[in-house]
Order: sequence, then structure tokens, then C-alpha cells
Amino acid sequence: MMDSVPPPAIVRPAPDCDAAARARILAPPRPGDEAAALTCSLHLGRGERVTRRLLLEGAAASGVTVTCDGGTIGPGEAGTGLLDFAVEVRARPPAPGSSRWDRPTDVTIRGCAILGHVRVWGMGMNGQGPAVRESSHSLGHTERAQAAAPARVSILDAAITAFGRIPVYLGPGVTGFTLRGSRIGGTSSATAVYLDAESADAVIADNSFDIRTGREVVAIDGSARNRITGNDFALHGEGGVRLYRNCGEGGTVRHQTPSDNVVTGNTFRGAGLFTAPVVVNSRNGWDIHCWADSGYPFGSSIDNRDNGTGNVVEPNRTE
Repeated sequence: MMDSVPPPAIVRPAPDCDAAARARILAPPRPGDEAAALTCSLHLGRGERVTRRLLLEGAAASGVTVTCDGGTIGPGEAGTGLLDFAVEVRARPPAPGSSRWDRPTDVTIRGCAILGHVRVWGMGMNGQGPAVRESSHSLGHTERAQAAAPARVSILDAAITAFGRIPVYLGPGVTGFTLRGSRIGGTSSATAVYLDAESADAVIADNSFDIRTGREVVAIDGSARNRITGNDFALHGEGGVRLYRNCGEGGTVRHQTPSDNVVTGNTFRGAGLFTAPVVVNSRNGWDIHCWADSGYPFGSSIDNRDNGTGNVVEPNRTE
């Protein structure tokens, strides 16, 4: 097994939101003001709802906790567009003359009903972003992506309802994410959880997935050292967990392989007749994008195979 990321720095909890901040965050959206930036810790009681995109951006959002006792986050069914996130946790690009991304860490969302999708990202929302692509064309990309992305974001005891988009998406380089004790439902045209290239050390544990997806429920795409344990998956004829490397898409070289992941102690119900619940190295170069990153002497540019190693994928239970 590869070593995990270094121990986290101590981050002080963010102060509670005052009355003015609460009023601003709970205000309904207006044209040009669809996001509610959050840099203080927020408590949502029964019947309280944030109907704008809840935005946690940069180090100013580090240490923020959102706790719900009957509260709700998200625009609901109207929020189906690509950028209509319910929750967005993102880094700010480097200031002029600097190479350091301004990222949030140690963000916790606990006990909330989340209507819509959650996106956590740093260099890019996905593996095809311009900054991700540029970084991928030289060695050290995995380390740069991880240093740029949010770290230690947790969603605990939540109820997430998807309305067509992937409900939980970790962009390239996100580390230390936790989804625990939550229920994930609704519909997604793709997966329920997507762990994108160069991300690592996520914990997806003790959740209930009963969501209609267009493909597998959890995608581990060039992501490493993740733990998928103790979950209950209702598959509705689709796959459960797929481990692969999405070679070449967008001209981005994928450096990290889907290695050293643990997928054990899960229950898979309702798999298709010819669909295995867990598949390691599920693509191995069978993708139309695989040659789009040619010309570099490393990563998926020289080898389109998934090359996942050290993965533990049993025991699991299939019903």
C-alpha cells in the first residue's frame, strides 16, 4: 500500500454565522446572485432552507460546519443544470505571481437534506479542465492537483436527492473526502459518486444507495487509496463499483492509477444478469479518448491500460 497523505494541519472551527449572515444565506436567489458564499458555521433548523447554491470557496471557508436539524440545502428539482449545484466546495486559482491555489479544508455538512448535486473541486471541475490538462503534461501532476484541491470535506448523516446530475462528484486531486451514514436517492444520468483522476483517500462508508443511475453507482477513475465499506447498494440492474483510468479524455494525461483501494463489507442488491457488482480495471484502454493525450513519456500517454494494483474487493455480499 502507498503511504497516505501527511497528517492534516490543525484548522480552527469557523465562528457561527451572525444574524446578518444567516439572513443573507437564507435569502431567495435573485438574477445574478444565485450563490450564497459561506465562511461561517451555519445551523439550519426545521423548515429552514438554503435555496441558492451554497458556496464554500478558498481558505476562508476552512473549518466551516453546516448542521441541520430538519433543514434543507438546494434548489430542488429546478436545479438540474450543469452549474446548478446544491453545494459547491472549491479552490480559488493562484493570485498573479503565485503558484499556490487557495483551497478550503476541514468542511463538514451534517444531518442535512441536500436537493441536487455536490461538487468538490480544485484545478478543474473534471479531468478535462484547462488547468488540469496543462499540469498533466509534466511530471508531478498528481501532487500539484492534490495540493490545489479541497481536502477533508465530510458529508455525514445526510439525505441526498439527485435530479439527473451526479449527486457527489470529487474533482481531480480532492483528498480525504468522507461520505458516511447517508442516504442517496433520486436519479442520475451517470453515477451516484464519481472520484476523478488524481483524487485519493476518500471514505464512502455505511451509506444507503437507492438511486436510479445510467451506469455503475460508484466510479473510481484514476483515484487511489479509497475505502468503500459497509454500504448498501440497490443497483437496479446496473453495476456497483468500477475501478478504471479514463485515458486521454480532453487531452489530459492521467498519472495516477486506480490502486490500493478497499471495496469490502458492502451489500449489492439487484445486479443485472451479466453485471458484476465490482470490477477492477474495467476499461483497460477501451475508450474512444485514449489517444487524445499522446506525446508525453508518462502515465496514460504511454499506456492506456488501467493498471490498478493492490486493490482489495472482497468480501462483499450479493443478493
